[in-house]
Amino acid sequence: MFIQPWDASLDDAEWQAWIAEGHDFGILSVNGPPGHAPATVPTHFTGDGGDLLIHLARPNPVWAFVEADPNVTFTVIGDYAFIPGPWRAKPGIPPTDGVPTSYYAAVQFTCRAHVVDDPEAKAELLRRQLAHFQPDGDHAPVAADRPPYGRMLSGIRGLRLEVTDVRAKFKYDDHKPVEHRTAVAGHLTTRDQGLDTATARQQLRRLDRIGPWQP
Repeated sequence: MFIQPWDASLDDAEWQAWIAEGHDFGILSVNGPPGHAPATVPTHFTGDGGDLLIHLARPNPVWAFVEADPNVTFTVIGDYAFIPGPWRAKPGIPPTDGVPTSYYAAVQFTCRAHVVDDPEAKAELLRRQLAHFQPDGDHAPVAADRPPYGRMLSGIRGLRLEVTDVRAKFKYDDHKPVEHRTAVAGHLTTRDQGLDTATARQQLRRLDRIGPWQP
């Protein structure tokens, strides 16, 4: 993932807070066999200290690739929007000469994958995931020796992704003048399609922290 200086995360707390806001769905990328494209799997995940926890169906063909090479990437993307050219036109030039772009936030984790197959360890992984996704506890107890989960554990395998590196990108035109960024955030709020409002919120948050861009 290419990151311009003005798109970089300002500190670890920035991307950690962004993930904690509810960005808990991403793409697992695994090296395929030589001569083949990487395998990718969309999935929810849960953080556990410095690790990421996921589980997948046992028949998923990705398992053979993970066992052959446990070095994987997990990517989370959100708060994205297309920015049309006229919104980015510099003062004094025709709006149609403005160059469009995409705004987005992305966090890319480089990880070493550890397969979780022990029934009790899988049950604990599910308990941690349910604590995140169903914090009200409105589910049956997750136990390796009790229904309904006990009999289904054999149908899944867990993955504990040991994070070895994190690269975070917040691409919101932070190198542009303050007036420009404020105006684009206003356009996004007015258009209000898809993730426009969330994108405007990220742009204004970054604007508040950075102010005028200093190389």
